[in-house]
Amino acid sequence: MSRIEIRISERAPFAGGHAFEGAGPYERLKGRIHFGVSPFDPLYADIVDLDKAPRNAGGLVECAADVFILFPIDPAKGNRRLFFDYGNRGNKRCLQYFCDALGSNDPLTLEHAGNGFLFRRGYTLVWVAWQGDLLPGSGRMILKVPVASETNGPITGLVRTEFITSEPDCNCFPLSGFVSTHSYPTAFMDTRKAKLTRRRYATSEREGIAADAWAFARVERGAGIEVLGHEVAVVPSRQHIYLPTGFEPGWIYEIVYTARDPLVLGLGNAVVRDAVSFFRYGDKDDAGNENPLACRVDKAYAWGRSQTGRAIRDFVYRGYNAGTDGRKVFDGVMPHVSGCGLMWMNHRFARVVNPAGQQYEDHHNIADRFPFSYAQSTDHLTGKTDAILKRPQSDPLVIHTQSSTEYWQRRGSLVHTDTQGKDLEQPENVRCYLWASSQHLADPLLQKPTKAPCQNYLNVVATSMLFRAVLEAMDRWASEGAPPPPSRIPRRADGTLVSFEQWRERFPKIPGLMLPIAANRLPLLDYGPEADKGLISREPPKVVDAQGYTVQLPAPDEDGNDRGGVLAPMAAAPLGTYTGWNLRVRGVGHGAMYLFNGSYIPFPETPEERDATGDPRRSILKRYGHGEGYMRAIEAAARKLVAEGFMLEEDVARSVAAARNFGRPRHDVKL
Repeated sequence: MSRIEIRISERAPFAGGHAFEGAGPYERLKGRIHFGVSPFDPLYADIVDLDKAPRNAGGLVECAADVFILFPIDPAKGNRRLFFDYGNRGNKRCLQYFCDALGSNDPLTLEHAGNGFLFRRGYTLVWVAWQGDLLPGSGRMILKVPVASETNGPITGLVRTEFITSEPDCNCFPLSGFVSTHSYPTAFMDTRKAKLTRRRYATSEREGIAADAWAFARVERGAGIEVLGHEVAVVPSRQHIYLPTGFEPGWIYEIVYTARDPLVLGLGNAVVRDAVSFFRYGDKDDAGNENPLACRVDKAYAWGRSQTGRAIRDFVYRGYNAGTDGRKVFDGVMPHVSGCGLMWMNHRFARVVNPAGQQYEDHHNIADRFPFSYAQSTDHLTGKTDAILKRPQSDPLVIHTQSSTEYWQRRGSLVHTDTQGKDLEQPENVRCYLWASSQHLADPLLQKPTKAPCQNYLNVVATSMLFRAVLEAMDRWASEGAPPPPSRIPRRADGTLVSFEQWRERFPKIPGLMLPIAANRLPLLDYGPEADKGLISREPPKVVDAQGYTVQLPAPDEDGNDRGGVLAPMAAAPLGTYTGWNLRVRGVGHGAMYLFNGSYIPFPETPEERDATGDPRRSILKRYGHGEGYMRAIEAAARKLVAEGFMLEEDVARSVAAARNFGRPRHDVKL
């Protein structure tokens, strides 16, 4: 038994009533969806701690999710396609990446429609909150879920959090590590019942910090009095950690403490399933309210990047793409830059906001675990056989895309190899594409190169044109049965997928450039005997096999750029070496790879500069001769992508225009 009720709080024209070519004006709808689910219903039986959540008078567990919809006012002008943006950490992202739009959590103006791609195509855009540990603020989509408890009191359990700062004078963090995210309160204010450590690198030995050197407390600041200036108070808090001497930049601090009051976060998958099924197939909700999208949807697609790419993979793996009535929820899904991870939010004291385990940050995060691939394979370390796709009746079409960064930091090769690194053929309903030489976050509106706390400029390759082509390919596939281009990924069979040692041997010897010491390995971890049931009993986890699973990389060409994937125009006609990795500077984890960022290492501008620096890469002038030559090379690369089905004709002119003046301001090339 379940119940759903939609309550609309706002209806208004979008973009001031602007009529988009082919689809006309759009309407904006905001509200909340209220759910009631029975802990005894088999459709919700896998949700950890659902049976321990409070119930209403009807015996149902309640939760409520924000909903936001943009749809053509005239149904006849829509394309009858629902596009579901999972929303990364509660933030709306698809308009940035598909429309090159200004990012906003409250899209309202024509500026928020960018180039209008999704609107001109007539898509109905839907966001529903699915992450239950977010706090209100900055327009985030919020899912309110219940707290689980025992009949005789609160539930307690171990929680582990890392804190890393690059800023001096930082002495207080929320226990979640993120201001935007709910912190599980400590069960004990006595710091002797918790453990705080720090270490220089992820695999370094932990140094203990004395219990009397820190506190569960927060810092409050006020205007103060005239003589003393700003006042500061330290206030006891069950949801904050305070270190009077400050967190030293570049160190990894880690707390393991006994928390209380776990949230029932596993409801997130059910919320997406039930909400999208209602919008797609429903007439009225259980309170008699009209479905605003009734009779408007023939096909539904889901897209998510990074965290939400993992959420999509988890959603499908757990069987949630079969609605409560057995019909498919999504015809196609498009996880982007998820790496090989799943979203393990369905466990007690889950921290859904957590990044997946990088080489330096959150290295022992639980996100990356078998099965890694859509195809069936056997884990050579545990003997288990499994696959993400294993329900032919409900499995969607899949277009999995990833950048070079996923191979370096997110073990992306395991998406299409077995656990020992051998090529693994994917099912017929799967396509995998490497967007070669690009990084995890490719800002379509990037104005100039930046460095962050990194040794090199951050990767500047633009890839938004590929998003648009992939969506068009998905729609043809789902609607007409016309398959997209074959998977384009690096493979061991043709020498484009290599070990780190092979990569390092082939990468050009660029003067003064520090290289990574390894790709981010994936060790086999043990979180305790009941971890498979969603109950973590060991923090930090036991490292069972430090070498773990085989992680491989795209082979570099003579310039250091990736082979074996789809080359966006900027990567096909490069002005530098574009990598999926970047290294931290001295003082903040020197030499370790930084977050999910890649590098842009400019070519020498002239033959004279190449000779003076000893750079083995050809100069820009030698490659293109002049600015017009570079623009012609970009246009040729773009037209090749159009012919191959990886780019739309409308994006050719955009790419050429962006290439004027040697790609300024996105590149810092000066001739």
